[in-house]
Amino acid sequence: MSGARRKARRRAVEVLYEAEVRATSVEDVIKRRRAQPEPPINEFTEQLARSVDGRRERIDGLLGEYAIGWTLERMPVVDRNILRMGAYELLWAEDIPDGVAIAEAVGVAKELSTDESPNFISGLLSRLMENKSTLSL
Repeated sequence: MSGARRKARRRAVEVLYEAEVRATSVEDVIKRRRAQPEPPINEFTEQLARSVDGRRERIDGLLGEYAIGWTLERMPVVDRNILRMGAYELLWAEDIPDGVAIAEAVGVAKELSTDESPNFISGLLSRLMENKSTLSL
């Protein structure tokens, strides 16, 4: 189960990444991907990408506030989108335990990003988790 979910999360990050680098909407990327047979896009991937996109402004504000020594613009595009996904799951996906949200984001970072990214992502999401009760969502 977790392998399938990890793959779906990775695909959601890929959708968010593609929308950002192509300056298009998440919905357009999902439609285009649905039209292609490979790789398949599942409901969890679509729902996660749409949910992150729907709260992107608030998520970006929180990431900018809690990233120590980094602006959102300076972060690699892939890391920024992994963080968006992780922050969404951490703060709004009530069916996903906090530790799982962070571990999954770190796992996706290990697959898609640099050697330094998992620690950076873990640290930033952990700061959000520690402050979760005081954040106005």
